Amino acid sequence: MKPIWIVDDDQSIRWVLEKALSRENIPHKSFSNPNDVIDALEKETPQVLISDIRMPRGNGLDLLQNVKVSHPQLPVIIMTAYSDLDSAVSSFQGGAFEYLTKPFDIDKAVELIRRAMEQSERNQSGTKELSGWRQDSTEIIGQAPAMQEVFRAIGRLAQSHSTVLITGESGTGKELVAQALHRHSPRAKGPFVTFSTAAVPKDLLESELFGHERGAFAGALTLRRGRFEQADGGTLFLDEIGDISFDLQTRLLRALTDGHFYRVGGQDPIKANVRIIASTHHNLEAKVAAGTFREDLLHRLNVIRLRMPSLRERAEDIPILARYFMLSCAKSLNVEPKKLSDEVLVEMGNIPFTGNVRQLENLCHWLTVMTSSNVIGVADLPADILTEVNQQPILMQGEFSPNNSMVSRVRSVDWESGLGLLAVKMLQDGDKDVYDALCSKFEKVVLQAALEVTRGRRVEAAQRLGIGRNTITRKLQELGIDD
Repeated sequence: MKPIWIVDDDQSIRWVLEKALSRENIPHKSFSNPNDVIDALEKETPQVLISDIRMPRGNGLDLLQNVKVSHPQLPVIIMTAYSDLDSAVSSFQGGAFEYLTKPFDIDKAVELIRRAMEQSERNQSGTKELSGWRQDSTEIIGQAPAMQEVFRAIGRLAQSHSTVLITGESGTGKELVAQALHRHSPRAKGPFVTFSTAAVPKDLLESELFGHERGAFAGALTLRRGRFEQADGGTLFLDEIGDISFDLQTRLLRALTDGHFYRVGGQDPIKANVRIIASTHHNLEAKVAAGTFREDLLHRLNVIRLRMPSLRERAEDIPILARYFMLSCAKSLNVEPKKLSDEVLVEMGNIPFTGNVRQLENLCHWLTVMTSSNVIGVADLPADILTEVNQQPILMQGEFSPNNSMVSRVRSVDWESGLGLLAVKMLQDGDKDVYDALCSKFEKVVLQAALEVTRGRRVEAAQRLGIGRNTITRKLQELGIDD
């Protein structure tokens, strides 16, 4: 068996992976920089290469590009602590086998390495066309595990023409994802055209989508090309597809089925080479059951489904998003950016943000315009926001409170105080193994919450928590939790 090569300038990362591989009896070899790997590749080849991206003496993406030219069949796993869309897309476009975000669950990492070893043994991966694409700024911001799944999906779809259905609550950034899918696709040089039913009068929807001939109706003084024709050679983004009328659904289905459509008042069929990306905040399956959405159209759109997480599901991203929006708003208004205090960032983490990222952006714009302080504190937040935070339910002593399959927002200070009080009581009562008992309570609450949110789907729960499949299975058994 050929060894697994580990490339990372961080000695602790190399040590952890070495220990894990040793326990699995997997041979391995470590390097501290990409240059040594390139030299070693002239003499031997590993079974799998695991490489960090940012290192003082080289770049993991450059190493990936070098390896895919000289050893196209070698699976490469890219690691990074700087989890953003650029890294994910660049990794997959460069031919990476998988993208691993630090800090990672060791069981999950070993499972990934084993899959890469199987891929290497099957010897099925061919030389991939390399892309020299790079971008200086991040398009979509997010370090939460749920956003990493979105980044991975965009990376995997980078060379695809497949129809994509993006679901998620309003304000989660579905159009940004659609733009990213287009920008990193083979159609990137073509147009990206958006069609939104909310922005068009009802009686003009068909004309806006398919165009009209001169004289087709009163006021049609000239021929007009619709969104389908405008998007020829590129991508047509159908925003909030669940809101279009049943009649328009029928015409849209016909266009998606054979690629032909007619302008309003036209007699000749028109064909456009268009990739469809649709979005919705509705449950389309429920609309199909209610008879308000065509089932055959849903099947046409639902080739690849990509779910955008709500901001509540990625609350750890709130500080970096807030700082980004504060800088962006200040730049657009040509004023000095204001700083968010640590206290206000903590308080923002307690805001439910039912409007998701859009609501957070609006809040940052309000703070930039309406506050006089250079450093924004909790008192500077709008009164309605503070009221909303104070009305959030309190979780006492680690109790779990699901509400309609959604976990209630909890102020961190409340559960931490409750945990501290419980620890004091247990210690005063002379309880044994207090540390292990409290850790078990914590794990049980978190696992139950994850299973509640994912409706018992273990794999998705493990991904949301950032742990491995084997880890969650073992923990559920140890804690006696029935999912």
